[in-house]
Amino acid sequence: MTNPQNPKDPNSLSLASGGEKKADFSNVQGHVDTVPDTSGGSGGTGGKADFSNVVGKVDGVPDGGGAGAGEQTYTVQKGDTLSHIAQKHYGKASKWHAIFDANRDQIDDPDKIFPGQVLKLPDANG
Repeated sequence: MTNPQNPKDPNSLSLASGGEKKADFSNVQGHVDTVPDTSGGSGGTGGKADFSNVVGKVDGVPDGGGAGAGEQTYTVQKGDTLSHIAQKHYGKASKWHAIFDANRDQIDDPDKIFPGQVLKLPDANG
């Protein structure tokens, strides 16, 4: 027989010693921490997740262009500025704001554009 006091004896640590003993899970407890609903919503969802306020957004590239209707793209070259690009494409350097606004997703500072960036050029009438 094995010595239950000997932790180096693998037989004394086994739960399946001879098939007579079974693990006792009667004292196992579970607990789930949740974040309370502070959105002012309906509250209880019957234990199910509430996805009623989930918002999805897809930024897709349309086939055949890469820019929306009436838009072109321009790849920034070394030495370019938004004013220079606006002058070249619209005939007015002051239209740099339109390029900046159309590219807010990738430009935080209108003075910081980099060679290789592909900018959307909105329709000159827009």
